[in-house]
Amino acid sequence: MADDKNVLTVNIVTPDGLVYDHHAKMVVVRSTDGDLGIMANHEPIVAPLQIGEVRIQRIDKPGHEDRVAVNGGFMEMNGNTASIIADSAERARDIDLTRAQAARERAQRRIDAAKQKNDADELKRAQVALQRAVNRINVKNSKLNQ
Repeated sequence: MADDKNVLTVNIVTPDGLVYDHHAKMVVVRSTDGDLGIMANHEPIVAPLQIGEVRIQRIDKPGHEDRVAVNGGFMEMNGNTASIIADSAERARDIDLTRAQAARERAQRRIDAAKQKNDADELKRAQVALQRAVNRINVKNSKLNQ
């Protein structure tokens, strides 16, 4: 690598194992306080994450961004390593758009049913499922348009 002091290592880990591990110029995550852009030599930070897209500008592919759908968790930046510990994560290239769209439709039906039954707990679970499905669809579609 040209200058290791300006290189960030980004890794994303879920309970199922390592999902992503590359060198990058920058990573953008959606924290509970808003979007964070992190570059090499950033001060140490720990941030809780929302359901959202993680964008990684890789060193080895200028002008290219990897995209990963992340469903909650947290990010720790320390020593030029951004470690994302997520409940679940899926790279854009691995997302099955048809399955994600079907999940969105199921979640919407669950929301409608929960509203009819006035079931607040089921409504919250269905809304989270909808957010996850929409996030996966958005990550896949943004990758297709890149």
